[in-house]
Amino acid sequence: MKSILLILIFVYCFPIVSNAQPMGMRPWKRDPFCGKASELNLSLEQTKALELLQQSYLRETQLLRSQLFTKRLEIRDLLTHPDHKTELIRNKHMELAEIQSKIEEKGLDYLLKVRQLLTPEQLRLWCPEQEFPVFQRMMPMHPSRGRHGGPKKNLLPEE
Repeated sequence: MKSILLILIFVYCFPIVSNAQPMGMRPWKRDPFCGKASELNLSLEQTKALELLQQSYLRETQLLRSQLFTKRLEIRDLLTHPDHKTELIRNKHMELAEIQSKIEEKGLDYLLKVRQLLTPEQLRLWCPEQEFPVFQRMMPMHPSRGRHGGPKKNLLPEE
Protein backbone atom coordinates (compact mmCIF):
# COMPACT_ATOMS: atom_id res chain seq x y z
CA MET A 1 0.00 0.00 0.00
CA LYS A 2 2.85 2.36 0.87
CA SER A 3 4.53 1.70 -2.48
CA ILE A 4 1.32 2.51 -4.39
CA LEU A 5 0.93 5.71 -2.42
CA LEU A 6 4.55 6.68 -3.15
CA ILE A 7 4.08 5.95 -6.85
CA LEU A 8 0.92 8.08 -6.97
CA ILE A 9 2.67 10.94 -5.21
CA PHE A 10 5.60 10.66 -7.63
CA VAL A 11 3.30 10.59 -10.68
CA TYR A 12 1.41 13.68 -9.52
CA CYS A 13 4.56 15.58 -8.57
CA PHE A 14 6.64 14.70 -11.62
CA PRO A 15 4.79 16.97 -14.10
CA ILE A 16 5.07 19.87 -11.66
CA VAL A 17 8.83 19.44 -11.35
CA SER A 18 9.37 18.91 -15.08
CA ASN A 19 7.47 22.08 -16.01
CA ALA A 20 9.02 24.25 -13.34
CA GLN A 21 10.48 27.52 -14.63
CA PRO A 22 12.48 30.22 -12.91
CA MET A 23 10.41 33.04 -11.44
CA GLY A 24 9.51 35.67 -13.98
CA MET A 25 9.88 33.31 -16.92
CA ARG A 26 6.74 32.62 -18.93
CA PRO A 27 6.26 30.47 -22.00
CA TRP A 28 6.44 32.35 -25.31
CA LYS A 29 3.09 33.77 -26.35
CA ARG A 30 2.09 35.62 -29.46
CA ASP A 31 1.32 39.23 -28.65
CA PRO A 32 -1.88 40.32 -30.43
CA PHE A 33 -0.79 43.97 -30.34
CA CYS A 34 2.52 43.49 -32.09
CA GLY A 35 3.12 42.73 -35.73
CA LYS A 36 5.03 43.08 -38.95
CA ALA A 37 4.60 46.19 -41.06
CA SER A 38 2.66 44.21 -43.67
CA GLU A 39 0.02 43.38 -41.03
CA LEU A 40 -0.71 46.95 -39.94
CA ASN A 41 -3.60 47.77 -42.29
CA LEU A 42 -1.39 49.69 -44.73
CA SER A 43 -2.75 51.99 -47.37
CA LEU A 44 -2.35 50.97 -51.01
CA GLU A 45 0.60 53.35 -51.40
CA GLN A 46 2.26 52.01 -48.26
CA THR A 47 1.75 48.43 -49.41
CA LYS A 48 3.36 49.12 -52.80
CA ALA A 49 6.27 50.96 -51.19
CA LEU A 50 6.79 48.14 -48.67
CA GLU A 51 6.81 45.53 -51.43
CA LEU A 52 9.43 47.54 -53.32
CA LEU A 53 11.55 47.84 -50.17
CA GLN A 54 11.30 44.09 -49.55
CA GLN A 55 12.30 43.26 -53.13
CA SER A 56 15.19 45.70 -52.97
CA TYR A 57 16.41 44.30 -49.65
CA LEU A 58 16.29 40.71 -50.94
CA ARG A 59 18.12 41.70 -54.12
CA GLU A 60 20.80 43.62 -52.18
CA THR A 61 21.42 40.80 -49.71
CA GLN A 62 21.20 37.84 -52.08
CA LEU A 63 24.94 37.72 -52.80
CA LEU A 64 25.81 38.31 -49.14
CA ARG A 65 23.53 35.47 -48.01
CA SER A 66 25.11 33.18 -50.58
CA GLN A 67 28.59 34.15 -49.36
CA LEU A 68 27.53 33.57 -45.77
CA PHE A 69 26.32 30.07 -46.62
CA THR A 70 29.58 29.30 -48.43
CA LYS A 71 31.71 30.57 -45.52
CA ARG A 72 29.77 28.39 -43.09
CA LEU A 73 30.46 25.35 -45.26
CA GLU A 74 34.13 26.28 -45.47
CA ILE A 75 34.40 26.65 -41.69
CA ARG A 76 32.64 23.33 -41.19
CA ASP A 77 35.12 21.68 -43.54
CA LEU A 78 38.07 23.31 -41.78
CA LEU A 79 36.81 22.26 -38.35
CA THR A 80 36.34 18.64 -39.33
CA HIS A 81 39.86 18.11 -40.72
CA PRO A 82 42.65 17.74 -38.17
CA ASP A 83 45.35 19.09 -40.52
CA HIS A 84 43.98 22.65 -40.69
CA LYS A 85 45.57 25.28 -38.48
CA THR A 86 43.55 27.12 -35.85
CA GLU A 87 44.63 30.48 -37.29
CA LEU A 88 43.15 29.58 -40.68
CA ILE A 89 39.83 28.69 -39.01
CA ARG A 90 39.83 31.96 -37.04
CA ASN A 91 40.55 33.98 -40.20
CA LYS A 92 37.70 32.27 -42.02
CA HIS A 93 35.43 33.01 -39.04
CA MET A 94 36.40 36.69 -39.22
CA GLU A 95 35.38 36.71 -42.88
CA LEU A 96 32.05 35.17 -41.90
CA ALA A 97 31.55 37.80 -39.18
CA GLU A 98 32.19 40.59 -41.70
CA ILE A 99 29.53 39.18 -44.03
CA GLN A 100 27.06 38.84 -41.15
CA SER A 101 27.75 42.44 -40.18
CA LYS A 102 27.03 43.64 -43.72
CA ILE A 103 23.74 41.71 -43.77
CA GLU A 104 22.73 43.17 -40.39
CA GLU A 105 23.58 46.68 -41.63
CA LYS A 106 21.41 46.17 -44.71
CA GLY A 107 18.66 44.85 -42.42
CA LEU A 108 18.84 47.96 -40.26
CA ASP A 109 18.71 50.15 -43.38
CA TYR A 110 15.60 48.25 -44.45
CA LEU A 111 13.95 48.74 -41.05
CA LEU A 112 14.71 52.46 -41.10
CA LYS A 113 13.07 52.75 -44.52
CA VAL A 114 10.02 50.80 -43.34
CA ARG A 115 9.84 53.09 -40.31
CA GLN A 116 9.58 56.10 -42.64
CA LEU A 117 6.57 54.52 -44.37
CA LEU A 118 4.50 54.04 -41.24
CA THR A 119 2.17 56.49 -39.55
CA PRO A 120 2.64 57.27 -35.83
CA GLU A 121 -0.26 54.93 -34.99
CA GLN A 122 1.25 52.13 -37.08
CA LEU A 123 4.66 52.72 -35.49
CA ARG A 124 3.11 52.28 -32.07
CA LEU A 125 1.87 48.80 -33.09
CA TRP A 126 4.88 47.77 -35.17
CA CYS A 127 7.42 45.30 -33.82
CA PRO A 128 10.51 45.58 -36.02
CA GLU A 129 11.93 42.36 -34.58
CA GLN A 130 9.12 40.51 -36.36
CA GLU A 131 10.46 41.55 -39.77
CA PHE A 132 13.63 39.42 -39.47
CA PRO A 133 14.02 36.49 -37.09
CA VAL A 134 17.67 37.39 -36.52
CA PHE A 135 16.67 40.75 -35.05
CA GLN A 136 14.58 39.05 -32.36
CA ARG A 137 17.78 38.15 -30.55
CA MET A 138 19.34 41.59 -30.97
CA MET A 139 16.50 43.97 -30.24
CA PRO A 140 15.41 44.98 -26.73
CA MET A 141 11.96 44.20 -25.43
CA HIS A 142 9.20 46.45 -26.70
CA PRO A 143 7.66 48.54 -23.90
CA SER A 144 4.61 46.82 -22.39
CA ARG A 145 5.06 43.84 -24.70
CA GLY A 146 7.11 40.68 -24.58
CA ARG A 147 10.33 40.34 -26.53
CA HIS A 148 8.95 37.73 -28.89
CA GLY A 149 5.49 39.06 -29.63
CA GLY A 150 3.89 37.47 -32.63
CA PRO A 151 1.97 39.10 -35.42
CA LYS A 152 -1.77 39.36 -35.65
CA LYS A 153 -3.60 40.32 -38.82
CA ASN A 154 -5.23 43.73 -39.15
CA LEU A 155 -3.91 45.27 -35.98
CA LEU A 156 -5.32 48.70 -36.74
CA PRO A 157 -9.06 49.27 -36.91
CA GLU A 158 -10.26 49.68 -40.47
CA GLU A 159 -11.44 53.13 -41.35
